Amino acid sequence: MGSRLRAYMRDDGPLILDGGLSTELEAQGAHLQGDPLWSARLLHTNPQAIGDAHYSFLLSGADVITTATYQASVTGFVTHMDVSAERARELLSSGVQLAQESVKRFVSDTHPTEQRRPLVAGSVGPYGAFLHDGSEYTGAYAEEMSIEELKVWHRSQIDCLAAAGADLIAIETIPSVKEAEALVELLREFPNSKAWLSFSCKDGRCISDGSLFADAVQIANRSTQLVAVGVNCCSPAFVEPLLDSARSLLSPDMSWVVYPNSGEEWDAEQGWLTAGKRSASVPELSHTWAKQGASLIGGCCRIGPAHVTELRQQLKGSGTSAASAV
Repeated sequence: MGSRLRAYMRDDGPLILDGGLSTELEAQGAHLQGDPLWSARLLHTNPQAIGDAHYSFLLSGADVITTATYQASVTGFVTHMDVSAERARELLSSGVQLAQESVKRFVSDTHPTEQRRPLVAGSVGPYGAFLHDGSEYTGAYAEEMSIEELKVWHRSQIDCLAAAGADLIAIETIPSVKEAEALVELLREFPNSKAWLSFSCKDGRCISDGSLFADAVQIANRSTQLVAVGVNCCSPAFVEPLLDSARSLLSPDMSWVVYPNSGEEWDAEQGWLTAGKRSASVPELSHTWAKQGASLIGGCCRIGPAHVTELRQQLKGSGTSAASAV
């Protein structure tokens, strides 16, 4: 998979990632806000909706779709759905299987070349996502946890996603350097897996726990399994200065991965403040990120299929989506 991914990026510019899966699910009518399992609950209650959302992003031109497992965990499923640990592991694995089925459907419908066959990234969110208290954007919990405790927490998620056959692991929205260290160490237990590591960031220099993004990149450099390091679910305006701040530190074997949100502000009580000031859009800024060396570019919260279509047109020109590359 690693060589295929590198060839994919080298031959046709950046890989186009999908957008916010929960954004598309909510557009389809799902009610996710306030749910401690978020979109992961639908793995049990409405897997068809997840498959349809994946398919929408594939039709929009995404080269990579990410599983509905960001807020999924064995403990979370056992606690909030009263299922067995075995069933919880099955649900985690089903996230990969649903994405794979969507890829098969897309390939059957559009007949892309083998090189354009989309990839499935298994999403691993931070421990703070399980806590469901906003701490995934502060990383405060890591101060009270050891590296080993964080590894124990994440081990079952990565094990299920890797065993289910994810093309790579998307370790995303990580807010702290300690959690990043734990995940880089843990990844070594799965030597056949490739991954990317992306951080949630508070501004144009620092990740969410206040550590310099440059220091976070240094942690990523310790891994030979990471194909990319970068940022997600931050304002698009932060991306360029963040990448600039660590441009001399990026390992020659890695590239940047970038998938910010829409730039709108999130309020715990009111949700997304759509009337707030928005920065330049993901498609508008994507050329700058590509010039900075980003080889995987997409969107996070509030980025839907239409944005992904526009992003692909910006980076690869009209008429060259995965759906039409035959």
